[in-house]
Amino acid sequence: MANPAEEKPDPNLSIPKLEPEGEAREELGDNNGDQEEEEEEYEEEDDDEAAASKPRTREDAAAAERRMAQNQFRRMREAPVPIRVHDVIIKGNEKTKDHVIEAEVDVVRQATTMQELLNAAKVANFNLQTLDVFDSVKIMLDSGPPGLPGTTNVVIRVVESRSPLTAQLGTFTKAEARSSSLEGSLKYKNIFGYGDMWDGSLGYGCDNSAEVGLGMYLPRFRGRPTPFTSRLYLNTQDWLKYSSYKERSLGLSLGIVSSKYHELVYNLAWRNLIDPSQMASKSIRRQLGHNLVSAMKYTFKVDQRNSSLRPTRGYCFISTSQIGGLAPDSRTLRFLRQEIDLRYAVPLGFYRSALNFGVAGGITFPWGSGYKSRATSAPERFFLGGNGSPVCSLGGPSALWGFKTRGLGPNEPRREVEDDDQSGGGGSYERDFVGGDVAVTAFADLSFDFPLRWFKDRGIHGHVFACAGNMAALSENSYRKFTAPKFLETFRSSVGAGIVIPTSLFRMELNYCHIVKKQVHDRAKSGFFLTFSTSS
Repeated sequence: MANPAEEKPDPNLSIPKLEPEGEAREELGDNNGDQEEEEEEYEEEDDDEAAASKPRTREDAAAAERRMAQNQFRRMREAPVPIRVHDVIIKGNEKTKDHVIEAEVDVVRQATTMQELLNAAKVANFNLQTLDVFDSVKIMLDSGPPGLPGTTNVVIRVVESRSPLTAQLGTFTKAEARSSSLEGSLKYKNIFGYGDMWDGSLGYGCDNSAEVGLGMYLPRFRGRPTPFTSRLYLNTQDWLKYSSYKERSLGLSLGIVSSKYHELVYNLAWRNLIDPSQMASKSIRRQLGHNLVSAMKYTFKVDQRNSSLRPTRGYCFISTSQIGGLAPDSRTLRFLRQEIDLRYAVPLGFYRSALNFGVAGGITFPWGSGYKSRATSAPERFFLGGNGSPVCSLGGPSALWGFKTRGLGPNEPRREVEDDDQSGGGGSYERDFVGGDVAVTAFADLSFDFPLRWFKDRGIHGHVFACAGNMAALSENSYRKFTAPKFLETFRSSVGAGIVIPTSLFRMELNYCHIVKKQVHDRAKSGFFLTFSTSS
């Protein structure tokens, strides 16, 4: 379910409007030294000359203000204009606490020049819009006190949301899993005036997966510079088709640190794995039952790409570290998990073409007494496959074009089920994909515009791609059988081409994919695929 902290506006759209306010308007940043030198001359002027210097009509006053603004901008282009913020005045907040707004606009107080103040005002405007509790935000500049030359007051006018209660309802399709879901959420903003958000969400999938969640978001908690989030959830994941188990979890997630590059989250969940079909393979059956997940997860992310749906330049790096077992209970899962993901986009200079390539890897392993012979919990293992676009999916190894969801890697036969309709008591069985402890994927994607203008105007473009990946087991003493040559020899790979239709919400692809290499029991085939991918 979507976290309310994730719904942020584009900073490029949040341009502050800076205007002088009140009748005491004057040119900001003027050098008052000249005025002091000519003070005696002003005192000697008669009243008629003073009256003649004042604009007699409203048009004259507007023209004088325009000339004043033009002179100010001319000075700003030539050299930095010194200025100091005397005060920040907040207006229009009937419910939101002053200190909540002041914490988001504190950057304007640090400005020492007019140029810095304009940039700081843009940042402040973006921070206030990010709170998502205001319908509009307007930042203006007013002259400072007459006795303090070279100062200004920053006036912030906000209009609080007229409808603090919002609802969303939508359907989502996972083409790679051939499943759909109906999801709805109800959000209430700024109940206590701290910029807080409270939301409830409900989702149900055609594959019998479901989730119910209650969340809370605080932009500033006890003076912390980063937001604080919490979420209580109850969900069910149905993996019977692929791995013969269902996963049910009741848990609490706490967002401790959330900044531009860093995120620290603590998860506590009571999890239960069941097998209603009674057909699970031997390794899956050993993991059925209740266990406790108490884990800390740290994510470092740098994303300098110009787009998440169609990047044409820049790079992205994500590192995720997780440690489980932070509780004394004997049923606590103890594991270590590390994932990295590196992407790079290179523009080629014709038809807006760009080469995207990336590599991702991950490893997980149990820790504690006898860790070498213990098995990693199935939900913590890596599973590859699915026709989601690797260009959009970030965070670790996952998607491979042409391979079905959980369609490759270590697998075991399910329990043999006798078919009563067949004479002779013959039997048939399928296989469970049990996941791997180490996984690596890589891809290359060449995107380009079509020559027709109709396609260019709508962002529709073509691409050719290639991808490869593999995974292996390490736990339960399997690391003794692991060798790098064998791991490279069993790599899966595919190539293809297709048409991409990007939207503001997702990336739709119609691809033809050809499987170059696969292994026995892999669920993969060549053909046409329609996929929907969202940025992560």
